[in-house]
Amino acid sequence: MTSDAIGLAGFNALPAPAAEAALLSCCSAPRWARVVAAARPYATAESLFDAADAALAGLDDAEIDEALAGHPRIGDRPTSVASAGEQSGVSGAEVTAKLVAGNRAYEAKFGHIYLVCAAGRSGEELLAVLRARLDNDPSTERRVMRRELAKINRLRLARTVAGE
Repeated sequence: MTSDAIGLAGFNALPAPAAEAALLSCCSAPRWARVVAAARPYATAESLFDAADAALAGLDDAEIDEALAGHPRIGDRPTSVASAGEQSGVSGAEVTAKLVAGNRAYEAKFGHIYLVCAAGRSGEELLAVLRARLDNDPSTERRVMRRELAKINRLRLARTVAGE
């Protein structure tokens, strides 16, 4: 359990501003955090995850861009503990350099960062996924990116409500 783990009951009991702050540490889209916090209390972690997915699906592209702004590029030095743990499989100068180049190509094509649920994956695997996703058209890639964001949100929410 991490120091951020407050349990589901603890999360449900937080005042709205504190619940939104906890949610913003999972996903930096303010409306997503407000919607998920407002739907409390949650009976189970799974009901929280489902509500988070539904709130994410309701975000427009500008709000998704707010969520993306909270994530470092794969291969960059993460600024949050969550991102550092999730990207722990990225190592080695050669793979990192290839990820940097891949990120540039991805951003030039799609106009946003390459987002992937990196937890438990090696740098080589993340690079292969990036290269494969470069073949997507923008509409397909936007859907893929949203699914990856939902996975990341679930992982981070699970850590927040761990311990019960």
